[in-house]
Amino acid sequence: MTDLAKPADHSAEAAGPTLKRVMGPWLLLLFIIGDILGTGIYALTGQIAEHVGGVVWLPFLVAFAVALLTAFSYLELVTKYPRAAGAALYAHRAFGIHFVTFIVAFAVTCSGITSASTASRAFAANLSNAFGLGLDQGASITLVGLAFMLAIALINFRGVGESLKVNVALTVIELTGLLIIITIGLWAIGAGQGDVSRAMEFKTSEDGSFIWPVIAATTLAFFAMVGFEDSVNMAEETKDPSHIFPRILLMGLLLTAIIYVLVSISAITLVPPEQLSQGETPLLQVVQAGAPSFPIEIFGLITMFAVANTALINMMMASRLIYGMSREHVLPPVLGKVHAERRTPYVAIAFTTLLAFALITFVGEIPALGGTTALLLLCVFTVVNVAVLILRKENVDHRHFRAPTIVPILGMLSCGFLIGPWTGRNPDQYLIAAVLIGIGIALWFVTVWINRTIGLQPEILEPDDIAELGPRN
Repeated sequence: MTDLAKPADHSAEAAGPTLKRVMGPWLLLLFIIGDILGTGIYALTGQIAEHVGGVVWLPFLVAFAVALLTAFSYLELVTKYPRAAGAALYAHRAFGIHFVTFIVAFAVTCSGITSASTASRAFAANLSNAFGLGLDQGASITLVGLAFMLAIALINFRGVGESLKVNVALTVIELTGLLIIITIGLWAIGAGQGDVSRAMEFKTSEDGSFIWPVIAATTLAFFAMVGFEDSVNMAEETKDPSHIFPRILLMGLLLTAIIYVLVSISAITLVPPEQLSQGETPLLQVVQAGAPSFPIEIFGLITMFAVANTALINMMMASRLIYGMSREHVLPPVLGKVHAERRTPYVAIAFTTLLAFALITFVGEIPALGGTTALLLLCVFTVVNVAVLILRKENVDHRHFRAPTIVPILGMLSCGFLIGPWTGRNPDQYLIAAVLIGIGIALWFVTVWINRTIGLQPEILEPDDIAELGPRN
């Protein structure tokens, strides 16, 4: 890892106003933590316990290590190309194949939709359990999830202005819920309640090995670590980004991993793994077991707010990526239509919402949706790590962050390894991902036919013409 310096002047910057640099290190740190926190830890802790038993914290640590390797690659790319953010754009610069660029962009889009669908299911389950509605795990939860997703679509259609202050507020609420779990766990341990020794109990596979169960759980836990890649898009709004961005991003990942480990230990201390793995509201069980006098409705609201934020941000990202690709003539032009009054991409919003409806209805289960999100992003991260190595031969006129060569190699190998079926990944996740990407490929060929008919050529995806958000868990 080498040192960093400010990028040289670019003509685009000299020609017009640039983004205002308002983010110092602490605000950037809070933004990164808020990006990562969300549905993953709130919804999947129990499913991870089902795989590994008491060592729920271990898959989160392994997922952190894999994410950390890819974070180094993102840091090299964002400081080398400070005006080109996003995996699809890095892939285009590295490979120069428009179809590959499109597939990477569409995979990121689909990961946002599967993440939001995961959040909708978690929202419905927490609503039912926190307020004693007694909804069954079939049709009733699905209907609530669909209604929730429709509400998200209506908010998305109306238009949502984001600001750093809103992000800080959402982060504080999400973080508060996890700190409540940690506090309850520490208090219980200090009072001699629960069984902290469960945190070292492994659930082994049929051959007596604990390694493969941990790997299988890591494919789920990785969903809880996504979001860090989105923060690289804030580099142009960060004060002295070359100096503070790398250390703050790495610090944000580390602090999030520590929070996840403490939450996992607290959860497994108070609730046995076989009980924690039942249902879709594991942290509600922890609150009920460790602090039965604590108003469960309050924690339910915190959880619902956290996952609602996840869903809204991801559906905004997905619809605007679809809209951006339509504008660049790589998806049918109808998907690029903007509502005259609301000035929002209403057709793209409808398209992404219909895909989410299908996932909620026909897939439904949180592990399948969360695991598919992780699968899609692991594929994208593998491409990003390869792109770093390819782009090493391309020099730029300013100094930038450079990761040790072994880091992107290990990132490529670890992400690629976690994609494979040997990890114990549910085969349904491959089917879901294949169907989603298949829809994208079909739209691509439809667009090629339309373009040839009317004499248009696909444009290069530019950072100003396509949304630069990534998925949040």
